[in-house]
Amino acid sequence: REGILKTAKALVEDTKVLVQNATASQEKLAQAAQSSVSTITHLAEVVKLGAVSLGSEDPETQVVLINAVKDVAKALGDLISATKAAAGKAGDDPAVYQLKNSAKVMVTNVTSLLKTVKAVEDEATKGTRALEATIEHIRQELAVFSSPMPPAKVSTPEDFIRMTKGITMATAKAVATGNSCRQEDVITTANLSRCAIVDMLRACKEATYHPEVSGDVQQRALRFGKECTDGYLELLEHVLVV
Repeated sequence: REGILKTAKALVEDTKVLVQNATASQEKLAQAAQSSVSTITHLAEVVKLGAVSLGSEDPETQVVLINAVKDVAKALGDLISATKAAAGKAGDDPAVYQLKNSAKVMVTNVTSLLKTVKAVEDEATKGTRALEATIEHIRQELAVFSSPMPPAKVSTPEDFIRMTKGITMATAKAVATGNSCRQEDVITTANLSRCAIVDMLRACKEATYHPEVSGDVQQRALRFGKECTDGYLELLEHVLVV
């Protein structure tokens, strides 16, 4: 645990330097990016060791830990891209606004990792913490989904329809968890929900950019994808309260 906390602190310092160097020379920016990549690689290693130390009889909690560091790594990748895009831009440029946004997400995800690490051995709160982390992750993915940026690839509407089955299963598990209130069930629900919703959002956006999909259908599908996610987040918030 100490190793993870120490490395995460170092990463926060690297992040500060990275953002500060957005207006500096390309050389300084490259050095700051390299340093943060080296720290996140080390952080991933110590988190993996932490997951192993929990023992193979608790795989769901191991997944929660690995997901937490994956979120930090993804946020760092986005932050590095945003820093490069904002390099040399004026303070009121949209790229600078995006950089500030990316830095906020980075801080949120590091904080989430630290909370998860602290709760991971606490039988009374580890499920609740996993669910909070999932809710935060889904919100971040929904923001990406709602942005005008097109997906990396397109897929067919049929692929998207197949993805919705996971949401039905995750919903049933969430309802059962609300009834049982067992921490183990809460962790399983957190992991299942994360996969189901993130996969649905990705498949939905990819399908709406299919060449045979009209502009009107695209807008409706994107709206329903968002509404479905909002509704599911509400369900998870209820489980959290219970």
